[in-house]
Amino acid sequence: MAQVSLQGVSKVYKNGVRAVDNVTLAIENREFMVLVGPSGCGKSTTLRMVAGLEEITEGKIWIAERLINDVPAKDRDIAMVFQNYALYPHMTVYENMSFGLKLKGYPNSEIEKRVGEAAEILGIKKLFARRPRQLSGGERQRVALGRAIVRKPQVFLFDEPLSNLDAKLRVQMRSEIHKLRLRLQATFLYVTHDQTEALTLGDRICVMKDGCVQQCADPMTIYEKPENKFVASFLGTPPISLMDGRIIRKERKFYFDEGKFQVKIVEDMYKHLDKYEGQIVTMGIRAEDIYDKLFVSEASPENTVRAVCEVVEPLGSEVYLYLNSGKNQFIAKVAPYDLPEVNRDMDLVFNMSKVHFFDRETEKTII
Repeated sequence: MAQVSLQGVSKVYKNGVRAVDNVTLAIENREFMVLVGPSGCGKSTTLRMVAGLEEITEGKIWIAERLINDVPAKDRDIAMVFQNYALYPHMTVYENMSFGLKLKGYPNSEIEKRVGEAAEILGIKKLFARRPRQLSGGERQRVALGRAIVRKPQVFLFDEPLSNLDAKLRVQMRSEIHKLRLRLQATFLYVTHDQTEALTLGDRICVMKDGCVQQCADPMTIYEKPENKFVASFLGTPPISLMDGRIIRKERKFYFDEGKFQVKIVEDMYKHLDKYEGQIVTMGIRAEDIYDKLFVSEASPENTVRAVCEVVEPLGSEVYLYLNSGKNQFIAKVAPYDLPEVNRDMDLVFNMSKVHFFDRETEKTII
């Protein structure tokens, strides 16, 4: 069993910078856990502490119920795939993949077997005689993956492995990594700043900011039930639209008053917003929950907003509309046949059952 457990782990550098702050995280056996967040949030530092490449200032880390705080990196039974591939330029592909096994004293027959199996999985046997400079970015990344696979470790660690690839190749390699984890049935800890990678690869996602864990849950929970404004705004393409407004009550109904428009809040949310009556909160709504009124058969006037369409951005299968209410800007994601005129007023319908409300001071989710 290869669970990875972090308990109260922190990293403080000599200059006093606290890169990681009291991270507690449990990664189950054969789970694919993704650490995601903006640059400088502490995700790579956390990974490097698990790998043994950074000393732990506070806390404890276990791999398979073995405390590894003082265990050298080479003895932790992990394999790491780096952002820059970290291949030896003077060695062939075969030599790169077999080098770690040779250092550990494996017999040649076992090395050939393991390297051959990994190359078969990744489709790189034909590259054995080449050196890294003769490979494309995608081929180098496959070799780096192969070098990790041959070790048959308990835990695979990935530090932004796809960030140097072009967009098309990233999509292809995401698919390859997904197939790989299903075949290997190992434990994966994967670091990225790319939300698409996080949402598509992870069994669970751990969102980090300023060295702290903001939320850890499965992808759909993270997307649909964010615990705070940061998590809501970090995940999702295009990003969630946020606007400040006041909670008001009229004739036993609650409304969100943005200043230029008012929209009725669904009754299920009343009990959560009752104490916020008269106060300013932040409302968040995702682009797919805003519709062009022309294509809504039964649109309630209480959920309808008038705004100026400033930009129309066709993306093939969908269209992004960048809208301005006069006080706030927001984005709608509509069908490809919906191409309104630019710089013209249009009516939009908000799906108020899908909105999120955040406390303006704490930025935590109210509902």
